[in-house]
Amino acid sequence: MPRYFFHVRGVEPSTDTEGEDLPDAEATWREATVFAADLLKNMQGRLEPGHEWHLEVTDEAGTSIFSIYISAQNGR
Repeated sequence: MPRYFFHVRGVEPSTDTEGEDLPDAEATWREATVFAADLLKNMQGRLEPGHEWHLEVTDEAGTSIFSIYISAQNGR
């Protein structure tokens, strides 16, 4: 089973060195969206206007598979 890594950039960055075994791209996307939602929920207001956060999912070779971007822009 392929191993995928979930790297966080921006607010509280972290590099995933452990990864997770997932059966396919569809399962990986589902896990990425759940992971991103949990992280955003736990930021508790630390993402401020003018800042960006993103989750990058890579495969074992380090190739980017998916990215989820959140950009906090001021409304002006």
